[in-house]
Amino acid sequence: MTTLQIGDKAPNFSGTDQDGNTHKLADYAGKKLVVFFYPKASTPGCTAEACDLRDNFERFQANNYALLGVSADAQKAQAKFKEKYDFPFPLLADEDKSVIQAFGVWGPKKFMGREYDGIHRTTFVINEEGIIEDIISKVKTKEHADQILK
Repeated sequence: MTTLQIGDKAPNFSGTDQDGNTHKLADYAGKKLVVFFYPKASTPGCTAEACDLRDNFERFQANNYALLGVSADAQKAQAKFKEKYDFPFPLLADEDKSVIQAFGVWGPKKFMGREYDGIHRTTFVINEEGIIEDIISKVKTKEHADQILK
């Protein structure tokens, strides 16, 4: 789906999290950044994915990774999702889809025979210099941390 490739410079995004704080690519210089896009807060697959990342958060921290979840949900929905499952990482409420579009993960999807536009569950691993190190488009929601930290 995305036109971005491993080795490309990551998009210079800016988005607002569940608490109204702004996050930009530049904020993460010198750290590895995992940006995971998910279709909808509090749905089964997205919850399994985010909880797996939460449960492995110490592994990410030990390897100098920061995590950032992104969906088109409203700030309130992201705040509820983060609070309910006690996520230690911010969730961007990308309602205008500027971050989603920058990474190219919005497009036609099929679900139960219905076609619609939505977020393709995709994770980008960005290195300390802002270069895309890995793109995971076949996300295993219950083993996602292992896919990233392989």
